[in-house]
Amino acid sequence: MAKNNEDEELKQEQNTETEAAEETAAAEEKTNDEPSAAEAKAKEWEDKYMRLYAEFDNFKKRSQREKDARYADAAVDIVGELLTVADNLERALAVETKDEEAKKLHEGVEMVYKQMKDTLEKLGVKEIKALGEQFDPNLHNAVMHTEDDSIDDNTVIEEFMKGYIYKENRVIRHSMVKVAN
Repeated sequence: MAKNNEDEELKQEQNTETEAAEETAAAEEKTNDEPSAAEAKAKEWEDKYMRLYAEFDNFKKRSQREKDARYADAAVDIVGELLTVADNLERALAVETKDEEAKKLHEGVEMVYKQMKDTLEKLGVKEIKALGEQFDPNLHNAVMHTEDDSIDDNTVIEEFMKGYIYKENRVIRHSMVKVAN
C-alpha cells in the first residue's frame, strides 16, 4: 500500500508540475501577444514626451517670429521718425551757397547727410526708386496726375518726397509722386 501511496503522490506531483508548466507557457504566450502594462505605460509616456517636445519646438519658433516682428516694427517706427531729419538735410543741401563760410557749413551738412544715409543702409533701409519707373501703388503715392502723350502711361515723372523701404519687403514711407496718364 505504501507503494501505491507513493505512486499516487508522484502522479500528483507530476500533474502539478505539468499544470504549472502549462500556466507558465500560457502566461508567456499572453506576454508575447499583448504588451505588458509596463511597456504600455512606457509607450504612453514616450508619446506624451514627443507631443510635448513638438509643442515646445513650435513655441520656440513662434516666439522667434514674434520677436523678429517686434524688432522690425520698432525699427520701422524709429526710422520713420528719422526720415524727417533726412528730408531737412536734403533741403539744406539744396540751398545754393556763395560765401566761403556758408560753403564750409554746406560741406558739414553734406557729411552728416552721407553719414545718415550710410547708417540707414546698414539698418536695411533703402530709397524707393521712383523717377522714370512705372507707378506701383504698393511703393508710390500719386499726389498729382498730368496728361502727356510723349510719356508712357503710369510713368512717374516727378518725385516730391522720397520713399523708403525696410529690408526689401516693408514700406516705411511711400514716395510722393506725379504720374503721367
